[in-house]
Amino acid sequence: METQKSPPPALPPRLLALAPVVYVGTAVWLLAFVLLALGHYVLDLVPPIWMWTALCGFVLGMIGVPVMWWQSSASRRGSRGAQKVQ
Repeated sequence: METQKSPPPALPPRLLALAPVVYVGTAVWLLAFVLLALGHYVLDLVPPIWMWTALCGFVLGMIGVPVMWWQSSASRRGSRGAQKVQ
């Protein structure tokens, strides 16, 4: 015997907002890079691998921003392969 299951409730819009996460995350990586660079070159306290890791995080965030814009524009255009946020 099969029972009818109701669909899960929709997530609130604040949980679906991708842009604030990408922008804030990228800014935090940039801030971390600046602070770690100061700590490495000025104070000689920080291992350089931390600084380069923060730089990689920032660069990946900067790659993610146009990808996010491209995906949202494809969704607005109605592209079949675009992910849609309900």
